[in-house]
Amino acid sequence: MTTDDLAATTPPSTRRRRLWLLLRDILVIVAIALVVSFLVKTFLVRSFYIPSGSMERTLLKDDRILVDQLTPRFGGYERGDVVVFRDPGGWLPVVAEPERPPVVEAIDWGLSLVGLSAPDSKDHLIKRIVGVAGDHVVCCNVMGQITVNDVPIDETPYVDLAAGQSAPIEVPFDVVVPENALWVLGDNRDHSRDSRYNRDQPSQGFVPLENVVGRAFLITWPLDRFGLIDFHHDVFAGVPEPAGQ
Repeated sequence: MTTDDLAATTPPSTRRRRLWLLLRDILVIVAIALVVSFLVKTFLVRSFYIPSGSMERTLLKDDRILVDQLTPRFGGYERGDVVVFRDPGGWLPVVAEPERPPVVEAIDWGLSLVGLSAPDSKDHLIKRIVGVAGDHVVCCNVMGQITVNDVPIDETPYVDLAAGQSAPIEVPFDVVVPENALWVLGDNRDHSRDSRYNRDQPSQGFVPLENVVGRAFLITWPLDRFGLIDFHHDVFAGVPEPAGQ
């Protein structure tokens, strides 16, 4: 008996039941995949894109990155880490976004739930940590270098300088980082509205830890830039712990 013969002799109710079971299995698999993706996005890893050139050369505009949300909850943050954080207030200009069709908004919202879209990237910033709680951070010494706890740091491995520059343009500051906060600067130092430029905002230029989403660790797109993000922890290796810690 051929397959066609078997199909012809199978009652319609049985065929409908088999089809329903197949559809049910597919729906269950899709639902599980969506739940897992949601949990990963919520607690482990999030995707963002880079909306500006403030972190060049490390990160270029429109790069796609992954952000580790889990590890820093246990180990904290270190000088040199590249972090994504929500605007503490007044750091980003208010920009009127063009209205999109409801269908597009719904699709984007759904994709963002599982980490396949990052519509809120423009509401976040990404910078490099230069000072952690208790650090005394000063700009600048006679060489144009920032000092952390009285130790000058050589940022040439990651700071983007124009041709002929030996140091970024000086924007003087002298701060002590409060508890549960960070002092952050962009690698494209002369084109980054970072902690230096937000001292008149409610956060006084500091980033509260509660605003930090996590540590950026991987460039995923474009493919020719795929790779781990260098934190350059060695740059800060000689910096002592803050006084009293």
